[in-house]
Amino acid sequence: METNRILLRPWCEDDAEALFKYASDPEVGPRAGWPPHKSVEESLEVIRNFFLNDHTWAVVLKETSEAIGCVGYLPAASSNLQIDDDQCEVGYWIARPYWGEGICTEALQLVVNHCIKEKGFNVLWGDFFLDNPASGRVMEKCGFVDTGEETRCPKLEVGSDRPVKVMKLVHN
Repeated sequence: METNRILLRPWCEDDAEALFKYASDPEVGPRAGWPPHKSVEESLEVIRNFFLNDHTWAVVLKETSEAIGCVGYLPAASSNLQIDDDQCEVGYWIARPYWGEGICTEALQLVVNHCIKEKGFNVLWGDFFLDNPASGRVMEKCGFVDTGEETRCPKLEVGSDRPVKVMKLVHN
């Protein structure tokens, strides 16, 4: 999956240094529900234990071939939200140097298209912390609408006690 600027590809162990470079930023992880990485070894373990699957991709900047973020979806059984088995939850983060450039929106749109066209999901869910409205704008640009619901996500490592706003995309 790709656009003119980015490529979504499976993570590989060689991405550990780039992942650490960006995931160690204290402004990035807590906005997405996880603590900043403390070492390249920790980043490698995250790749091995969480990113090596068929629903999580590295966001790679074509210009540099560097992984600058992560995007994917969670099946209902892994979701932070109570959703039906034929639905999924999307998630994403992008490195701080690339905030505000539309890259996260491009990456999410690729995943939305994949979830609808390839996986057959008709309903996609997302959520964002109230103090991170930029994440909500990314979802809105990809067709998600505010459900008016707020909840907490007890499965998160960071922020499980903070409310999130719930977004939804229904494909007809």
